[in-house]
Amino acid sequence: MTVLHDALADHAAQVALRGHRPGTAPVGVIPQQRTAPAVTPGTAGDEVAPADPLEVARAVSPVDDAWEEFAATHCSQARERLILHYVPLVTAVAGRLGMRLPSTVEHADLVSYGMFGLLDAIEKYRTDRAVKFESYASSRIRGAIIDELRAMDWVPRSVRTKARAVDRAYGELEASLHRAPTEAEVAERLELPVSELRAVCSQLAAVNIAALDEMLAGSDDRPGAATLADTLGDRRAEDPAGSVEAQETKYLLARAIECLGERERLVVVLYYYEGMTLAEIGRVLGVTESRISQIHTASMARLRARLLDAERA
Repeated sequence: MTVLHDALADHAAQVALRGHRPGTAPVGVIPQQRTAPAVTPGTAGDEVAPADPLEVARAVSPVDDAWEEFAATHCSQARERLILHYVPLVTAVAGRLGMRLPSTVEHADLVSYGMFGLLDAIEKYRTDRAVKFESYASSRIRGAIIDELRAMDWVPRSVRTKARAVDRAYGELEASLHRAPTEAEVAERLELPVSELRAVCSQLAAVNIAALDEMLAGSDDRPGAATLADTLGDRRAEDPAGSVEAQETKYLLARAIECLGERERLVVVLYYYEGMTLAEIGRVLGVTESRISQIHTASMARLRARLLDAERA
């Protein structure tokens, strides 16, 4: 029986080590981190003494040493080492959040917001917990970034919620109808009356804000690239087409005035260029105000006719 038992044990060991490659653990065995055994000073014939587990852990993971020092003394130098060690974690969390945010939100700002969450996580974390610090700190960092973004947002959260609901309704209806939905269809999807949907849309009109110096899609960051401000009209700038049209109108009007009679031309000049009233013009010409009014009306009719003829030509 003893021989049979030994044979079965040898067979089981061979099966477990089958396919085992040097440097890897047997199948079904979780590999453990291997460390070099520490040798105590002595002669060559002395036995090899096993290393202190605490010393091995310190040699393998310096961050554990910083955690132990910070937990015991709350030393600022240990905290700085922990902060420098976990800065890549803040960058990773900020990068994942920044993918769903507008391009106007800078990645560096998100990292700075997340550093507050990292500091809070380091202060409140306990090394005897079963949760890894990375998992615990990630939620803290993400929460700190979101809290800061909400504090800086001037739009109430209720309005943001309505905006997401309206956008989702429009997207779902466009996908199902294969066309732009009407207000009535969107209101029915949201279970709201059309008047309330219009009120919500008026609130959402002031939600989206764009920077005038933001680069347009397809533009690069080189000097002189197209920005949103370049697409806006400047009312103070001179309109080239309007300027040419005004010059042509002045030329045609001057030609038409030259074709008037002497008294008609004098009435037009005194009334429009000198700013005199019809009564004053009548006293200058020695006629009544009603006669000046008749001359003025006839002059305007002739000028209008000549300008229309010039446009047709």
